[in-house]
Amino acid sequence: MAASIPMSRSDTDDVRQRSGWLIPIAVFVVTAGLSALFLLYYLAPAPTSLIEDRAVPTAVTDPVSLQVGKLSLVIPANYVMYRRARNGGKQEKIEIYATYPDFHGYTDSDAQTFAGNAADSPVVYMLVRKDGLNLSEQQKFQRIYLNYLANSQGASGPFGLTQYAFRDDSGYRGQDLFTGQGDHGQMVFICARFSMQVQSPNCWRDMRLAKGVSVSYRFKRANLSHWREIAAGVDQLMHSFVARAK
Repeated sequence: MAASIPMSRSDTDDVRQRSGWLIPIAVFVVTAGLSALFLLYYLAPAPTSLIEDRAVPTAVTDPVSLQVGKLSLVIPANYVMYRRARNGGKQEKIEIYATYPDFHGYTDSDAQTFAGNAADSPVVYMLVRKDGLNLSEQQKFQRIYLNYLANSQGASGPFGLTQYAFRDDSGYRGQDLFTGQGDHGQMVFICARFSMQVQSPNCWRDMRLAKGVSVSYRFKRANLSHWREIAAGVDQLMHSFVARAK
């Protein structure tokens, strides 16, 4: 049997040094991975989070009783994008759409508008979902988005907004962040930039609707000048659904 070769002091020191830096790297990788999953699940502005399959519109305005978390809503069927949700009852999420500026639901006369994706489309898409985080927009800005900004102080932006740029090495590259002051506090909008790949860019906002329930809505960046009116319209529409709940 071959004799084992004892480790020299230098070999032992090398092992200890490697162990010393391997642990912090492992912790960093795990933390970064969890943070990425968190952002992707809750906050990533991907269109597929609002439109997962083909919508089946209806012009019928019969009320549909729905529940997300502990929040009960009564929504006319022509606002609800998918047939499965129009069956009513408890839902994990509800996809809703309406047109700016009057925020009416789908009608046969507006079928082309609702089906289109023009850069200045007036359609506003809303997603009501359960949200265990229950963070305000200001808290999300401070705890999450601020870590990915290239200019943490921001700059004077258009339409009375403060504009921030995301770092190119972040998952939000190719997008801008805007903040504005509303009646109930800070509003945060994330908007895709126009490019050859993105010729009809969207803006989106995520806000609390009730305890444990959030609503995200998106609209075309070409309509960002109307951010106040769109925010007010979404707020009024959503609370009208809640107010009519039995």
